[in-house]
Parts: sequence; C-alpha cells; structure tokens
Amino acid sequence: MPDRPRLTPATAQTRSAVRAVLPLVGPGGALVALSGGPDSLALAAAAAFEGPRAGVRMGAVVVDHGMQPGSDAVAARAATAAGDLGLDPVLVRRVEAGGGGGPEAGARTARYAALRAALAETGASHLLVGHTLDDQAETVLLGLARGSGPDAVAGMRAAGDDVLRPFLGLRRATTAGACRDQGLTAWDDPMNADAAYARVRIRAGALPALESAIGPGVAEALARTAEQVQEDAAALDAIAGELAPELAELAEGGIALPVSALAANPPAIVHRLIRLAVEDEFGRTLSRAQTLAVARLVFDWHGQGGVDLPGIRVVRADGRLEFLGA
Repeated sequence: MPDRPRLTPATAQTRSAVRAVLPLVGPGGALVALSGGPDSLALAAAAAFEGPRAGVRMGAVVVDHGMQPGSDAVAARAATAAGDLGLDPVLVRRVEAGGGGGPEAGARTARYAALRAALAETGASHLLVGHTLDDQAETVLLGLARGSGPDAVAGMRAAGDDVLRPFLGLRRATTAGACRDQGLTAWDDPMNADAAYARVRIRAGALPALESAIGPGVAEALARTAEQVQEDAAALDAIAGELAPELAELAEGGIALPVSALAANPPAIVHRLIRLAVEDEFGRTLSRAQTLAVARLVFDWHGQGGVDLPGIRVVRADGRLEFLGA
C-alpha cells in the first residue's frame, strides 16, 4: 500500500484556514476565485480537501482579463488544475477591463462582476478569495500613504456579504509552501513584478525597507492595525445604523436630517449618517471629500449655499439638512 503524502505545516495551515470558514457557506456551496497563482491555487487545494469532508460543495471560477498575451492558456491551465483537484463546477470567464481608475481598478471591477455572475449562475453562496496577510499589509500601507481614511486603513474583511478570505491570517510564503509541498505548479504572474504598479513597489521596496529600518513584524503589525480599525468602524456603523431611522425625516424630493440632532454627535457618527442618507435614498456612495463638504453644512455653516453632488443637492433649510434629487 503506497505511503500517504506527509501533511506539512504549510498545507495544514491552509486547510485549517478553509475549514474555519466553512460554517459560513450556504447550501449552494462556494466557488474559489482561481487565477492559478500560488495563493489561489493553495486555496483551491485546501477547499477541494476540506469541502467534501464537511459536506460543502466546492467549485471554481477562473477569470481571464485578457491583459497579457497567452492569458487564455493561463486560464485553461488553472481550470484544468481545479478539475484535477476535484472542484466542480469549474467555470472560465473572459472579461475586458474598462472604466476609470486605471487598469488595476478596471480589472478588479470586471473581475468581481464576473465572479458574482458565477455565483448567481451556480447558486453558490460565497466566493473564496486567496488574499493573504501580505496583501492586507500592502493594502493598509497604500491607504496610509494616500491618506484615504479609515475605510482604506481597515483593509479587507475576512468575511463580507458574499466574499470569504480564509488566508488573511497567513503569509504568502505559507501558500507558496503549500503548493510546493503538494506538488502543485503555480503560475507566476509577471504583473506581480511590474514596478509600474504601486502595490508592486510597496511589496518589493517599501515593506522590505520598513522591515530593515524598524525590524521584523511590520506586515503583521499592519494587519493587526486593520483588524483594530475594523472593530472600531463596526461599532460606529452600528451606532449610526441605530440613529438613522430615528433622525430621518421625509422631504419633498428626498430625505432630511435635523441639524441640531446631527451636531450633537461626534463627526465620525455624522459622516456615517450623511453617507447612510445618500445610500438609502439615492443608492450612491459618497467619497470622503464629498462627505466632508456636506458635513460643513452642520459644523461650519455661515449661511453658505448647498452642496452639489452627482444627481443630488444638499441644502440646509429650516434647521434641517435636506438631501434632494437634482
């Protein structure tokens, strides 16, 4: 009888991480977002191992962005690897990156649209995505460098509405080790070495420089910072969510919030109430700059006119902040 492959620490960690999120998966199962790189391939292998043992259906979806020559062959190899691991179904979707925000943002928007379409098509409840602790640290550092505010510093959530990131507590070296230990050949994306991308410069230059200057553990510290900011943000969101129904008033053509009640709260709560009003009434998300412009009508009002947002006008009138369709 042949010897069973030895369970290495890296493989055990990836399997344990996937096993921990399986109770969140609905009866339709989950799909692994598979690029063929070491992170997503290690995730696919762990999902293929743990899913059947928990009675959870596990499939995969491969998104081909078409941004590099031979991307179709890369997608085909990833799909074959998923099938060989036992994942079912395995879907391949070709997308075209577009829209504003640069190629990275356009590719991400197109990718997640295709991934969520795959969820709807298969009836799966969640996507499993292979982001690691290293990815989280890079995200937090980018947010800090750009002054993007607490939402960016909070980084990625381990569990969102339909996205699970089991590997956020694992280092990239662990996923690469799990692939190596299981004899899996991962794809090395050349874009991960292209210094034209800010994230690559963070990965190859900024983080190693910080480790050299400060000492080891910078990536872990940044990830811990994200967790702490997420905890605080969740508490503030809950407070704002409880206040919003009590404060919201009908306005002709929109919704209103009483200024005196708003001003009695700290800015962090007021900003959330402003964003909630716009999201609930108009289905739009405000940037921080837009939110601060509206908040000045509460905290720094000297009789100035209203604030014009895309499709929305916000004015202060009769002691109320009125959000009106433009």
